[in-house]
Amino acid sequence: MACFVVGGGEAVAVTAVRSIVKKKEMERGIVDEDGNQLTDAAETGICWTRKLGWLCNMLWGGVILLCIEHIWHGEVVPFPPLYNAADTSAMLHEMATVGVGMCVMVTVCWAIVTVVADAVVKRSAHAVATEA
Repeated sequence: MACFVVGGGEAVAVTAVRSIVKKKEMERGIVDEDGNQLTDAAETGICWTRKLGWLCNMLWGGVILLCIEHIWHGEVVPFPPLYNAADTSAMLHEMATVGVGMCVMVTVCWAIVTVVADAVVKRSAHAVATEA
């Protein structure tokens, strides 16, 4: 019913954190205004602006798709009370279980992807260095 609201909350928070991190990395010369990495990823690793951008994309994409799915099935309507839930306690229970569970799973998957991506970039740099 409203599980996408939890993901939306996390997406808003991560977007704000990404903005702060991007400003700090711009001051240190790591990224440009568009968030593109200026330093060599093989030496320093992938910048946090890019990594947080991946998480933002995953979260916002999931929120949009879930919102469309809920509208399609008539669970969310364009007029008050917006949610077509039988009762508020059922909606809050779904948000606390399904919504939080999905957010945790997306964040864990993102963390795994981030660690693997850094390892691949550093391994490829090491392989290039040993060939030379």
